[in-house]
Amino acid sequence: MTLEFDPIEEAGRQWAAHFDAGYVPPMQAVTSVMRVQQVWLARLNEALATHGLTFARYEALMLLYFSRRGALPLGKIGERLQVHPASVTNLIDGLERERLVRREPHPSDRRATLARITPAGRALAEAATDELHRIRFGISLPDDDLEAITAILRRARIDAGDFEAQAGQ
Repeated sequence: MTLEFDPIEEAGRQWAAHFDAGYVPPMQAVTSVMRVQQVWLARLNEALATHGLTFARYEALMLLYFSRRGALPLGKIGERLQVHPASVTNLIDGLERERLVRREPHPSDRRATLARITPAGRALAEAATDELHRIRFGISLPDDDLEAITAILRRARIDAGDFEAQAGQ
């Protein structure tokens, strides 16, 4: 649904009227990122629905697809996706029901369980990725803009402690 006005601009106007105007830029930046995330996630979920996936399930499949052994401990999946252990369990349960992954015991840690991508999971991950490539991940901005957004958000993630930047980066 397309709105008839920019809600971020209106929020900025309201913020400036009720609070110190110096807080408008950070409020608008955060709110803009959150709103774009919602818009892009909806587009991706719509595209992935034709493959029976949500973006969260796709991300979990791709983590396993790219892993060296095709398997990761459930805890590591949660860390990488930044989700609660219960969410990982639900994700893997759904993927396992569809026979896209299977659980297996960790070979050296009896307390841990691995999720392993199956051949069907690999095939679906590739088909879904082809679809996301076809629609350019739902984004029509030019590559220069996308590279600038990525660079800015990388700095924001470093500043927030998401990861440590390596020397020279």
